[in-house]
Amino acid sequence: MKLLALCLACLPLGFSALAADSGQPANNWSPASAASYLDGRAAWWATWPNAAKDHGTFCISCHTVAPYALGRVALRNALGESDVPPAERVILDNLGKRARMWNDLEPFYNDAKSGPGTTARARGTEAILTALALVWNSRGPAGLTSDAKLALDNMWGEQVKSGDAKGSWEWIEFANTPWEGGSRFYGSTLAAIAAGSAPADPRYASNLDALRAWLIREYPSQKPIDQVTMLWASTRISGLLTPAQRDAIIKDTIAKQAEDGGFSLSAFIGDWKRKDNTPLETKSDGYATGLIAYALRESGSAAAKASVARAQEWLRHNQQSADGRWLAYSPNKQRDLSSDIGRFMSDAATAYAVMALEPAK
Repeated sequence: MKLLALCLACLPLGFSALAADSGQPANNWSPASAASYLDGRAAWWATWPNAAKDHGTFCISCHTVAPYALGRVALRNALGESDVPPAERVILDNLGKRARMWNDLEPFYNDAKSGPGTTARARGTEAILTALALVWNSRGPAGLTSDAKLALDNMWGEQVKSGDAKGSWEWIEFANTPWEGGSRFYGSTLAAIAAGSAPADPRYASNLDALRAWLIREYPSQKPIDQVTMLWASTRISGLLTPAQRDAIIKDTIAKQAEDGGFSLSAFIGDWKRKDNTPLETKSDGYATGLIAYALRESGSAAAKASVARAQEWLRHNQQSADGRWLAYSPNKQRDLSSDIGRFMSDAATAYAVMALEPAK
């Protein structure tokens, strides 16, 4: 656990005072407190035995590492950081290593242990998340890093080339929403965001056309939360949504906004049932509010401006002063939010919250 101690020692000043607070929601959000939470969770994940994989690497999780890689960079300007912080460097180095060793590494899950088709699904999932994370972290004047370029090559190499699923990717399925339960469409929207956040590559023009065609065909039958990620993807890739479809997503999403300005994931996952038969949490949560506010803001819709402002206000008033996170709740089981596993949804919530609160570029 030396890595965790190092990362906590490097956290911005002021966190200890925040952490000693009562635990009630803060009135205004603190980038330093959010960074300390995200960095601490990334450091924990990197050293958690359950996350360990071959060749000294670890899993890029849908709930912790992938959103961390997207959200942590949003805090750089607010914190005046001139370099990548230690916890983030560990994450990016791990992703780069797995991208470079793609043909030599074992998949996160395999057919032998988890059933037929699992190997392909694990490879597709990892390829997309790695490409998205590395591309997202190498945008800017210097262009894509060599690791990001390689990760994109790996991603396109895993794309389904024939059949009804042509243009999409195999995606891990463990009957857990929102990331691992009927989530092929969600994963493929993330691939679109990765591709659309990188310079156009003529080598993969036909691959992109196939992805676009599959997403367009499958979009009408998707859960509302996956249509939100389609809206986000449409800001990176042209031709995914017609103006009427875009306006319909925005209208339907705003209609689900709570009176307090937040959003609840439970309103966006259809008739999903928890495995333990406990009722879904219906109050506003950081995951839905952060992701939706970010996607609506990125859409540039004038009709969404007031909704985005209300969601951002909810986020400003609902960061937990005790540890810097935004709370979110598992739609799969009722979990102890103070446990490491119970924090998974809050890991993603905090990453998307800071993205939604970051000043628009």
